[in-house]
Amino acid sequence: MKGLELAKAYYENFGKSMLEADFADLLPLIAVGLCGSGSECYGYDDEISEDHDFEPGFCIFLPGEDVVDRKAAFQLERAYAKLPKEFMGHKRQSVSPVGGSRHGVIRINEFLKDKTGREDGKLDIDQWLLIPEYALSEVTNGGIFFDGSGKITKIREYLSDMPEDARKKRLAGALIVMAQSGQYNYMRCIKHGETAAAQLAVFEFTKAALNAVFLLNKRYMPYYKWSFKALRELPLLSSLSETLEFLLTTENNADLAETKYYIIEDIASTVISALQDQGLTEAICGDLEKHAYSVNDGIKDQYVRNLNIFHTV
Repeated sequence: MKGLELAKAYYENFGKSMLEADFADLLPLIAVGLCGSGSECYGYDDEISEDHDFEPGFCIFLPGEDVVDRKAAFQLERAYAKLPKEFMGHKRQSVSPVGGSRHGVIRINEFLKDKTGREDGKLDIDQWLLIPEYALSEVTNGGIFFDGSGKITKIREYLSDMPEDARKKRLAGALIVMAQSGQYNYMRCIKHGETAAAQLAVFEFTKAALNAVFLLNKRYMPYYKWSFKALRELPLLSSLSETLEFLLTTENNADLAETKYYIIEDIASTVISALQDQGLTEAICGDLEKHAYSVNDGIKDQYVRNLNIFHTV
C-alpha cells in the first residue's frame, strides 16, 4: 500500500472518529490530509522509502491562534498521539513534538509560510517568478481527506495555477539556458577537449529541458530526485525521458559526442513544436534562443516582460 493510501486509511479508521467524538466544535475549522515533502505525498514511495519518515499518519491543519488557541491545539496533539501505534503492519515513529514536522497538528499559516514564504499563501508577481517550483509542488501535492472550512483547498487550487506571465518568463529562461548549454556550448566544450565541461553543459541542458517540459504541461517540477519519474507521467513530451536520460548517463568520447549533439537538436526541435502548438512563439527556426525571446515578447505585463530573460533561472 502506498503511503498516501495508508494515511487516508489510518485517518478513516481512527482519526475521523476521534475528531468527530472529541473535537466536533473544531471540525468546521480544520482540514485533514497528507501533502508536502516526501515521496509518499507524490505516490512515488516504495520499499526503499520506508527506511525513514514513513508511518501511518496524517496532517491536521489548524487555522491561526486567533481562531484555534494553543490549549485546543495541545489537546488535539495529545489525542493524535494516542491513536494506535501500529496499523496495517506499519509502526508509527516516536517523534516529539507530536507527529513531527510532516504529520500531526500543523498550523495552516506555518505550513504555507514554510512552502511559499507567505502565511496566507498569496503571492505577488515577484514571488511567482522566484519561488522554487518544487516548493509549489509540495504545497499542492498529496490529498486533502477532509476540509471543514475549505480554506486549504482554495489556497491549493490558487497555488496550482501559476499566472501565465510568470509561466512564460520561467519558460523563456529555461529555453535560453537550453540554447546556450546544449545548442552552443556542448560541442564547443568537446572541441576544446573538455569532456567534463561538456557533461556539465549536458546537465544544464537537461535540467532546463525538464523545467521547460513541466512548464509546457502547466505542472510544477518536483524536487530533482523525482523529476524523471514525474516526467514519465506527463501527458505532453513524456517521451523525452529516455533521450534526456541517455544524455546524462553516457560519456562524451568521440564516438558518442556527435550522437549526443544530434539528440540535443532533436529535443530542441520537439520542444519548439510544442511551443508552436501552444501559440507561445512566433519564431520560425531551430534556434532556441530566438524562441526564448519570442516567448518573452508574449508577456503582457510590461514589468515582467522587461526583466532580464535570465531573471527566473
